[in-house]
Amino acid sequence: MRDMSEPQRPARNVLGGSLLTCSVKPLTGFFRDGCCNTGPTDRGSHTVCMIATAEFLAYSKSRGNDLSTPVPDFGFPGLKPGDRWCLCAPRWQEALEAGHAPKVVLAATHEGALEYSTLAALKKYAVDLM
Repeated sequence: MRDMSEPQRPARNVLGGSLLTCSVKPLTGFFRDGCCNTGPTDRGSHTVCMIATAEFLAYSKSRGNDLSTPVPDFGFPGLKPGDRWCLCAPRWQEALEAGHAPKVVLAATHEGALEYSTLAALKKYAVDLM
């Protein structure tokens, strides 16, 4: 348990800025706070804010991670193309290597994603670069 007397460092995105919200509808994030925050209990590193595509959802389902089918018992509505979602960084990297990586929102992608992918790779799929 974290010592509450110590100030917690604000979450940072892969560009070094404050981590922005990824999605509240559907509500995403390992902690279901709308952000791609992470911590020691997040073994999957749900740190990449992706924008779902039909191609990626089909790929993910083929790899055993069905993100498109609703699971009401867990409050999961199922994703559809265009939805934003905090994806596990290793899954994003796997999809990249297989040619099925979805677009990402860098300002809402936690810096922890850089343990699994490079900033250059993430930037190639970014929707928020000027």
